[in-house]
Amino acid sequence: MTMGVLLLAYKNSIAQTEPMYSQYMYNMLGVNPAYAGSREATSFNLFQRKQWVSLEGAPQTTSVSLDQAIFNKKAGWGIQLYDDKLGVEKADGINLMTSTRIRVSENGILSGGLSFGVMNYRIDLINVINRNTPSDPTFYSNFNKWTPSIGLGLYYNTDNFYAGVSIPNILKSRLSAFDVIRSGLQKINAKHIFLTSGIVISLNEEIKIKPSTMIKMVEGAPIEADINSNIWFHDLISIGMSYRTGDAVIGMAEIQANENLRLGYSYDVTFSPLKGYNNGSHEFMIRYEFGNTKTKVKSTRYF
Repeated sequence: MTMGVLLLAYKNSIAQTEPMYSQYMYNMLGVNPAYAGSREATSFNLFQRKQWVSLEGAPQTTSVSLDQAIFNKKAGWGIQLYDDKLGVEKADGINLMTSTRIRVSENGILSGGLSFGVMNYRIDLINVINRNTPSDPTFYSNFNKWTPSIGLGLYYNTDNFYAGVSIPNILKSRLSAFDVIRSGLQKINAKHIFLTSGIVISLNEEIKIKPSTMIKMVEGAPIEADINSNIWFHDLISIGMSYRTGDAVIGMAEIQANENLRLGYSYDVTFSPLKGYNNGSHEFMIRYEFGNTKTKVKSTRYF
C-alpha cells in the first residue's frame, strides 16, 4: 500500500517539478521574472507551503523574495531564495531577476524579464526505504549537483488587468539525460510554460471581484489550470475559491492588516487518487511593502 502511494506521488512529480503555489497571484515573482518591480513599492514576500499533510515525504516549499522598481520605474529587479523538498529530494537555490518596463498605453505597461540563478539539487539515495531491489548499486551513494537556471517572461498590466507568459527555467536543472543514465533515476526536469491572467471587477465602492487563472504546460504531461475567484470587501479582507484541474479544490483568505502588511492562507482539499492518504495542503503568505503609501498605482493592492 505504501509503495502504491509513493508511486502516485512520483507520477505527480514527473508532471511538475517546479514548486507549486495555490496563492500564485500573490507570488508572481516566483513564476514570472518580468513581474519584478511591477508593484512599484519595494515588496517583500514569504511563502510556506506544506502539501499533502500526513503523507510521509510529501512536498514542502519555502520561498522568500524581494523586488522593487528602479530607474524612475522604467525597470525592476528582484531576488528569490527557495527551499523545495519532495521525499528524499531537496532543491535549494537563489534567483536574481531583472525587468524592463515600457508604457504602451495610458494605463498599460509591458514588461520583459530575465532571471539568472543557481540551484543545489540533492537526492538522499542511501536512505530510500522499501525499494524493490535492496542490492541495487544505484542506492550506494547520494546524488548532489549544482546547476544554473535561466528564466524569461513577459508581463502586461493596467490598473485592473494583468496577463503574463513565462518559462521559469529554460534549462533542465535537475537531472540531465546523462545524469539519468548514471544514477538510474527516471526523472528529468522538463520545461514549464506558465500563462497567467487576472482582472479586478468593481461591483461598488465596497466590493470587488478578482477572477484569475494560471495555466501550466509541461512537456510530456497534461495541461493543468488553476481557476480562481476572490472577493475583496472594503479593500481589507478577501475570501476566495480555486479549482485545480485533476487535483484539488482550494479555499483561501487574505487580510490587508495595514497599508504595508498583507497576510494570506489557503487550504487545498485533494480529490486526486491521493485523497485517501493525506489531510490536505496548507499555504501561508506574508507580504510587506516598504513605502507603499507613496506609490500612485492603486492596483498594487490587488496584483
